[in-house]
Amino acid sequence: MILALFPKVQKDDSKKLALQVIEFLTKNNATVVVEDDKAEALGAPPLSSIDSKSIDILITMGGDGSILRVAHQYSDLSAAILGINLGHLGFMADVQMSEIIPGLQDLVDGAYTIQERLIIEGESNSGQQFFAINDCVLHRARNPSLVGIAIYVDDLLLNNFEADGVILATSTGSTAYSLAAGGPILSPEIDAFVLTPICPHTISYRPIVINPKREIRIEYVSQKQPIEFVSDGLQHFEMSPGDHVILKKSSKTFKLVNLKRIDYFSTLRHKLGWSGKLYRS
Repeated sequence: MILALFPKVQKDDSKKLALQVIEFLTKNNATVVVEDDKAEALGAPPLSSIDSKSIDILITMGGDGSILRVAHQYSDLSAAILGINLGHLGFMADVQMSEIIPGLQDLVDGAYTIQERLIIEGESNSGQQFFAINDCVLHRARNPSLVGIAIYVDDLLLNNFEADGVILATSTGSTAYSLAAGGPILSPEIDAFVLTPICPHTISYRPIVINPKREIRIEYVSQKQPIEFVSDGLQHFEMSPGDHVILKKSSKTFKLVNLKRIDYFSTLRHKLGWSGKLYRS
């Protein structure tokens, strides 16, 4: 098994943990490569030394942000990602620090499945191309007041409204910014878009779940300062009045390793602090 590890080495504790992960995997007959700029510090072969197509699994150490960074920075790598959570609120990076060794043992034993999740891809009228695993966000940016946004679904007008912005999220991203803005949580195996307005002036405009086979066009219709478009918090560009973006389901998928010991609904209860009592019949 060939594994690519993407750790954080800025802090001594993180570097020490990465070395322990490499040692464990190597002892279990796995080949571990790391990003080129970290190879010397960790004493592991650099990523560039092997054929990227031979990599079986990518392992990130950090949080959901680390997973998104790797997925964007190394979009040519098609292997599934296993996330080790060194933070707090990760929903994709769900291997906790206390379960790193048992989780890695499951990995080398093959006790996992690979879930393929929806990716959004799109293009602006100015030719900016982008993709998103979590969400695409249009936000008013420097404008001191609400901005006008028009949304079309397969060229049919859905709504024309004023708001701070709008979020188009995947099921994976439904627990991120969209959730904070009042959107629903979607189980990650559901293929769907979640369209969530950010502080709309029309309070009757609520989040809506849309079939991802539909094409979404979002236009900036105010005659104000440029607004900001962001995908996964990583790709940014400005949109001027009259500009639009077209978003649709990508032919590519985001592959995530699910260890059989991990229960998504248990993760939800824990991460969101749900405190309902467990009743037994």
